[in-house]
Amino acid sequence: MNVIGVFIAIPAPFAGELQHLRASFGDPSAESIPTHVTLLSTTEITDDQIPEIHEHLERVASAQQPFTMRLRSTGTFRPVSPVVFVQVAGGISACERIEQAIRTGPLKREVRFYYHPHVTIAHHVDDEAMDRAFNELASYDCSFEVEAFHLYEHGDDLVWHEVRGFDFNTGVNSQPGRMP
Repeated sequence: MNVIGVFIAIPAPFAGELQHLRASFGDPSAESIPTHVTLLSTTEITDDQIPEIHEHLERVASAQQPFTMRLRSTGTFRPVSPVVFVQVAGGISACERIEQAIRTGPLKREVRFYYHPHVTIAHHVDDEAMDRAFNELASYDCSFEVEAFHLYEHGDDLVWHEVRGFDFNTGVNSQPGRMP
């Protein structure tokens, strides 16, 4: 059994800044989860599903157009879930469209919560750290172009590893990975 996720990777230097901040808030997952916006959350698959999933993600990516993502300010899912995040302020509709397309075919699944694109910066930390994360990043603002999404696998080392990127317009990216 493999555990996968599909993410929009946040580029440098923003990814490093946000990951460093996440660690500074005491988030135990800061070093094992790359800075990202989730398109498909944790999903278990079998080895025999891998080729079909790769083909599906290629098709989805080939139908997408690059877009500008803007991250700005903070939000929280408290009290429902102990999460503070940086909000996706630009590119929301593109994220929603891609997420819906990914969650079809071999990746069709029901979700527990309404899809809300965001970048987690504090999770499973005490209320004081949550408040600090919420306040310290309230004025955060950056923008960048999104031209691909990425398939990740949750490794035996409990770290998320990129398997492969899927470029928009072509669906193809020769990124080597752990899955065939």
